[in-house]
Order: sequence, then structure tokens, then C-alpha cells
Amino acid sequence: MSEIAKLSFDGNEYELPVTEGTENEKAIDIAKLRGQSGLITLDPGFKNTGSTQSAITFLDGELGILRYRGYNIEDLAEKSNFLEVSYLLIYGELPTQEQYDTFAKEITYHTLVHEDIKKILDGFPSVAHPMGVLSSLICSLTAFYPTSLDPNRTDDEIMLSIVRLMAKLPTFAAWAYKNKMGHPVNYPDNNLDYCSNFLKMMFALPAEKYEVDPVIAKALDKLLILHADHEQNCSTSTVRIVGSSQASIYASISAGINALWGPLHGGANQSVIEMLEAIKEDGGDTKRYLDKAKDKNDPFRLMGFGHRVYKNFDPRAKIIKKAADEVLAKLGVNDPVLEIAKELEEAALNDQYFVDRKLYPNVDFYSGIIYRALGIPTDMFTVMFALGRLPGWIAQWKEMRENNEPIGRPRQVYTGANERGYKEMGNR
Repeated sequence: MSEIAKLSFDGNEYELPVTEGTENEKAIDIAKLRGQSGLITLDPGFKNTGSTQSAITFLDGELGILRYRGYNIEDLAEKSNFLEVSYLLIYGELPTQEQYDTFAKEITYHTLVHEDIKKILDGFPSVAHPMGVLSSLICSLTAFYPTSLDPNRTDDEIMLSIVRLMAKLPTFAAWAYKNKMGHPVNYPDNNLDYCSNFLKMMFALPAEKYEVDPVIAKALDKLLILHADHEQNCSTSTVRIVGSSQASIYASISAGINALWGPLHGGANQSVIEMLEAIKEDGGDTKRYLDKAKDKNDPFRLMGFGHRVYKNFDPRAKIIKKAADEVLAKLGVNDPVLEIAKELEEAALNDQYFVDRKLYPNVDFYSGIIYRALGIPTDMFTVMFALGRLPGWIAQWKEMRENNEPIGRPRQVYTGANERGYKEMGNR
């Protein structure tokens, strides 16, 4: 027999079914509450509201667990690669060799973009934020593939749109970077793997031979895996709610990119570097800033330490710390900002104040360090985040569609004026 929760209000009692997930998470189903009682629930920010039932990602912040389709993030980061993880998220299972080869080949085939898209890119000044460029280029795909607007497309047509997204977003991301730098764009080199191809489009300069460093490509691959999905966060929920209106997958992903753009979401690793640069400009005294972080009356906060969801540790941080160390060692970068990062990391990991409060460096701290070492400008950091998050967004949009979920339509508690009579302007 299913469990029941009871709500008592105004002399009446209402029974609400309790649903349970495969990891024993329980939720009160309030779908019929308003019809029974006239009541709604109020939950600003939806912090305690489950908007959907999903089989994609499991996250336990208290225990520091992150799994994609049941697979621990540690195993995937160590043994898999980004394209294989993308296949897992989108299709639900790890691919066979034949399935993987077909998936990779299809993506490789669609990396080129229509030349007219360059005209759109050329319309952006070099000062344009790369996230605005990226979201615009993704949304422009609705014009180049107008059949994507049909909500009754076949599954094969939808999978073609998904492959196009996986193939073209790295091209668009690299072009957004080139636009920012004022450089001519590079076209895809389909002799390279997914990450190596992206790195070459990003960093190759005219008349110069560019060799992809395998250490850098491997670190990027891990970063993309670690960012591939993270349950129902702001941008993922945006993709699902936009998609629930039967909007095109291109429009839905573009909306997700814009949601990720905000500094409270995808801009966290950018905030880390900005904090480190501010410490450097102020003399580089890390001890003083650690003391400021401990002072509850001081507004300063250490960016990149602790996590809103993970109350113990961020499982992704342990993985990416190793990659960050390898990248810094390989590049031999002599950067005072990165030296400050190392000092903060070492101090926080050994300072009892931070240890007791479990304020460990998180994935944003280390990803910002890697991007800084590669010479990527800070306003490109969120574009890199979007590159990794793409397969998760796709999987969430696909699941929402396959579940025939209703259009998202939150309620509200009205706090405005009561009914008023209209007065002519001269009588106000």
C-alpha cells in the first residue's frame, strides 16, 4: 500500500500520496492539492519542490554522491570519455563499440555550419559577451533547420537535431572566442577527436602549425564529463520548462545557455579568478584574506569553496584537482594569480576553520584555474561550462518530451492591491 501524507487545514483533512524514487527519496505529490482544497504551496526558488521525476542524474549533497544513469562520476571520469558519457546521458545506456563509432561519426559529419552563420557572427562586435554570441548562434539554427519547429517531428528527425547540436556547439563556442579575440575563425578538423578538434578551433593561428597537447585535451575531456549534468539546476530546469511549451530543441538549449550565463549559476568559476585577481592587486596577502573570510562581519567570501548542494565535499573537485595539477605542471605557467590560488587551496585544506565547516575547494575553483592557465579569458569560462553541460540539457529535454510532461506553469501568491475603481486622470 502506498504511503499517504495528511494535511489538516481549516477543519478539513486532505490525503496526499507519497512517491518514492529508486534511491529512496520520498516526495509528497501535491498535483491535486489545489483541486481538493483551493490551496497551493509557496516555495521561493523551488528549493524544496520536485518539478519532475527523472532517471538521468542522482545527486546526494550530504554524502557527496553524483551519478549519471547509475554510474559514479569517479568511474566515468577515470575510465570513459566525453562522447561516451554524452551517449549514456542521451540514450540511457553506455554504447557498444558499434554504437559509439556511429555516434562519433555522425557528430563528426555535422561539425561544419552553414556559411551564412558567419554573417550573423560578423554582426557582433568584439566586445560582445561570448555567451550572448553562443546563445544567438544556437537559436539561429531554427532558421537554418525550420522543420525543427514542428512539435510532431519523428524520433529520427529529433535525433538528427541532437547530433547537430553536439556537433555544432563546439564550433560556435570556438567562433565566439575568436570573435572576442578579433581573430579569423577556424573550421573543424574532423581528423581530430571531439576535444582536440575544439582546442584547435580555439587556439590555432593563421600560418602557424598547431599541435594539440594530449595533457590539455585529456583535462578538458574530464572537465566536460564533470559538468555534463547536475540534476534540476537553474539552466536545466529552464531547458525543460521552455521545452514543455513544445519549443524547438534549439530554442530550449539557447534558453538554457542564457540561464547559465548568470553569475549565480555558470559564472562561479569566473568569480573565482576575479577574486584571485583582486587579492593579487591588493598585495597578494592570502593569510589576510583567509582571516577576512573567517570574520562573519566582513562581507568578503572565498569564491570556489564549499557548495550549495554538496554539504560534505564536491566529488568532482577531487577528480579535477589532479587534472589541474597536471595542466599546471605541463605548461609550467608562471602566474602570480595561480600561485595565490595554490596558497589559498593549501591553507583552506589545512585550516581547522574551513575543515570543520567543510569549505573545501569545489569544481569551480579548479576549473577556473585550468582555464586561466590555458589563456582563456574569464568571460569565456561560462561558454566552456555550456560545452560540457550540453548533453545533460539534451537528455533532460528528450526525457521531458518522452514523458509527455505538461507545460510548466507555476502558481503564485498575489500580494498586490485589491480591486480598485478607475479614475480619470484629472481626478487622480
